[in-house]
Amino acid sequence: MVSYEEDVPHSEEDVPYYEDVTPGSGCLPPGAWLPRSDAARLPLGGTWRFRLSPAATTEDETFARPEYDDSAWEELRVPGHWVLQGHGAPGYTNTGYPFPVDPPRVPDENPTGDHRYAFDLPADWPAGSTVLHFGGVESCARVWLNGSELGHFKGSRLPHEFEAGPLLRPGRNVLAVRVHQWSSGSYLEDQDQWWLPGVFREVELRHRPEGAVRDAFVHAEYDHRTGQGTLRVDSDPAGRVTVPELGLELATGESATVPVEPWTAETPRLYDAELATSGERVPLRIGFRTVVVEDGLLKVNGRPILLRGVNRHEFDPAHGRAVGADLMRRDLLLMKQHNINAVRTSHYPPDPAFLALCDELGLWVVDECDLETHGFAQQGWRGNPVDDERWTPALLDRARRMVERDKNHPSVIMWSLGNECGTGRGLSAMAAWMRERDPSRPLHYEGDPSCADTDVYSRMYADHAEVERIGRRTEEPLPDATLDARRRGLPFVLCEYAHAMGNGPGGLSEYQRLFERYERCQGGFVWEWVDHGLRQYTAGGVRYHAYGGDFGEEVHDGNFVCDGLVFPERVPSPGLIEYKKVIEPVRFEAAGPDGAPWAVRVTNLQDFADLSALAFPWSYEIEGRPAAEGTLTVPPLLPGESAEVKLPAPPEDAPQDGEALWTVRAVLAEDAVWAEAGHEVAWGQLPAAPLPVPRPWTPSATPRRGGDRTLALGPGVFDATTGILSRLGDSPVTGPRLDVWRAPTDNDEGAPWQPGQRCGPEWRRIGLHRMRHRTDAVTAEGDALVVRTRVAPAATSLGFSVVHRWSSDGAALRLEVAVTPEGDWPVPLPRLGVRMGLDGDLSAVRWFGGGPGEAYPDTSAAAHVGRWSLPVDALQTPYVRPQENGARIGVRWAELTRPDGSGLRIEGEPHYFFTARRWTSEELDAARHTPDLVAGDRVWLNLDHAQHGIGSGSCGPGVLPQYRLEAAPAAFAFTFRPLE
Repeated sequence: MVSYEEDVPHSEEDVPYYEDVTPGSGCLPPGAWLPRSDAARLPLGGTWRFRLSPAATTEDETFARPEYDDSAWEELRVPGHWVLQGHGAPGYTNTGYPFPVDPPRVPDENPTGDHRYAFDLPADWPAGSTVLHFGGVESCARVWLNGSELGHFKGSRLPHEFEAGPLLRPGRNVLAVRVHQWSSGSYLEDQDQWWLPGVFREVELRHRPEGAVRDAFVHAEYDHRTGQGTLRVDSDPAGRVTVPELGLELATGESATVPVEPWTAETPRLYDAELATSGERVPLRIGFRTVVVEDGLLKVNGRPILLRGVNRHEFDPAHGRAVGADLMRRDLLLMKQHNINAVRTSHYPPDPAFLALCDELGLWVVDECDLETHGFAQQGWRGNPVDDERWTPALLDRARRMVERDKNHPSVIMWSLGNECGTGRGLSAMAAWMRERDPSRPLHYEGDPSCADTDVYSRMYADHAEVERIGRRTEEPLPDATLDARRRGLPFVLCEYAHAMGNGPGGLSEYQRLFERYERCQGGFVWEWVDHGLRQYTAGGVRYHAYGGDFGEEVHDGNFVCDGLVFPERVPSPGLIEYKKVIEPVRFEAAGPDGAPWAVRVTNLQDFADLSALAFPWSYEIEGRPAAEGTLTVPPLLPGESAEVKLPAPPEDAPQDGEALWTVRAVLAEDAVWAEAGHEVAWGQLPAAPLPVPRPWTPSATPRRGGDRTLALGPGVFDATTGILSRLGDSPVTGPRLDVWRAPTDNDEGAPWQPGQRCGPEWRRIGLHRMRHRTDAVTAEGDALVVRTRVAPAATSLGFSVVHRWSSDGAALRLEVAVTPEGDWPVPLPRLGVRMGLDGDLSAVRWFGGGPGEAYPDTSAAAHVGRWSLPVDALQTPYVRPQENGARIGVRWAELTRPDGSGLRIEGEPHYFFTARRWTSEELDAARHTPDLVAGDRVWLNLDHAQHGIGSGSCGPGVLPQYRLEAAPAAFAFTFRPLE
């Protein structure tokens, strides 16, 4: 076998190999990923010997000799990263390089890990060619086997192989690998993630018999007009292909056309096949599908598709990018169970086993090249490698290694040139090569607004208004009329949107309606799948997750690395629950006259599958309790079809004095490969009757003097000077008092590069986190106690005039609040309501309203109205960086109880947001990690008339106008009923 890099020109600069701009030396040509065959393989993962040096020494190669004594070295798990195993520390940056930008040079401070692994070659290992395979090494590796150098390579997330057969010995062999943390390749890998050097993917020996498969390319097209698939497998060397289920046996290079079931993300039909050459038999899994851009739309098998996607970095909270097969499958099962149908492999090709799972389970994949040079944006893209011809061989090498490795996966429907690289001749060269090698897949790249080298128009974080303009094809024109006309005719995809950092993202429903309204808008990919918090423990053994700056980095980007829909340990966040609801593939709507709920309209929003795999249970609920249940008969609607299905009559014996709702669900009728029967795919709620009229409030008690400094009214005791409630029944109380502050979310804080208003910094500037209260009057007015106050921050004339009107029917207290803003408020409010402190023994909560999880005005699609019950501690959402969380929306009433059943019931007019936690908003705001939150001896309640929305301002658009909580007069009421 010949070396692939022999034809690659070397750098003209007199620099060491790890700083030259070449992709490497000595490596074999890239080929398709063929995970199994009948040829021998020997995994080399396990415990290696390891030595770390602070600089990139290149002279001392004695460690590569088989006889070298490494007994004093440390042990290291491979695959793995040395910085996660006690050697040095990880570091996180978003766009900035953590070293001086002076390409292709890197600093002398260049941690370098020498690795050694001794292994015994099996006695029956065949003679002849054997390939040494590396799945991924960051960032530059130099390799020796038994003291002889094989070569070096760069391209961290790409496979590299060497011919090792002539160097193998019977019995003991020694593999030596020198890995440099920084190299010229690092300039091409500025990918918004932890910098984690090491050998992090599999290492193995692969025997290559005479006549073994060097490469194979499966071409499996589907003609939707005829229902036939055409198969051709090109192979080096030639051989034969058999597909027993299709009755096919044909020579490689020969085509056959037969009736087939197509592969789609909804119906991932695979055919088992075998490729046999004179030296090897290789199993294949073939999916027939055709991808085109036609009529301005991205189509698969003749139909436009809607991408309900996520971006995915490879990440394990303990092992970094050394992600095992079990975690990959777990991720994909979670995606499927939450209605996600697409993955963009940001910003590099994943472990190939991940793509095989996408083939099996069914997800559309945008496979992205291992390329990002974002740090050059800070200097106006001066010196950007993608526009420097010296780097073009390295760029082409990365493109080839991705395409050749992954070309046989039916799940891969687009190639992406990379991410955030600006523009340049190198990208054009990559695009030209990809189109020539594989014309069956469109090309994606977001960083060039002209779309000169792409087949789709891709954007990041375009706001809703711009997406609508693009959907109408009325976006701002390009200066070049020809390029503008071409781009205007391309399908549109948001390769990143809805930044899922901390609490959020908001505005998902509005994006989805735009995708559904405009056929050009073919969906997008939420940023991103998982929080990259690294698992750590306090001195007391409490687990938390670290982010940028927690390891003493000189340059870092804080918790911007924690922006996923699942927490590091793969617990779904409220954002994922919301996304599942927003993108659900079945919709339920009231279908009677004027929307009356005597029937439900069921719509199939899938692209290919009918509804025959689903069952449709219903329930008729009064005040959150089922009064009747059954199953609807829904026809197996084809994609895009709707049907009106009659609902049964409400049961005659159902209670008549509570709020009545229909709940209709779509669940799996039988087990699927990704979920069990009964798994909920979609749901909808419809009002079953007009809302009941609230019971009239009739005060029957009057305020009276208590002790020297107290007033009494029904079950309440008040401070006579301040008018603050101090006791309710037998329980001490603090408050309630007007509260407008919340611990800003990541989206509240916003990104400094965003053009819109950043609410979090404005709230702090105004002083909403340090409000002061002044009591102006406490008076008895008939049967009411009226407390007039002013609430305002220091150093400003802004404030609120507040009137609290208390009354009682003898058993309960009612608080009516009237709020009038004072001054010209330049920013929306975080929240508007009251806060109060209660006895810490109130440890459980029951409520009727939205649940079971948190929701805010623009993240409420998944809020299911019902009766819910949770411990107070379980109401908290453990965001990696603590922030506002845990609000329940649309609460009609809530009850906090002690273990003996006593407690407090709170009813609201109108419905309200309810939050309960064992720390104040100020303590929540001060915390940087979850262990910083220490439970106090009180439960703090926020009863909010309104909340400001969440938005996506940490990297995207802020809160939509309809969800902004502008300062305006407001009135609301709460009734407090002690529970005995």
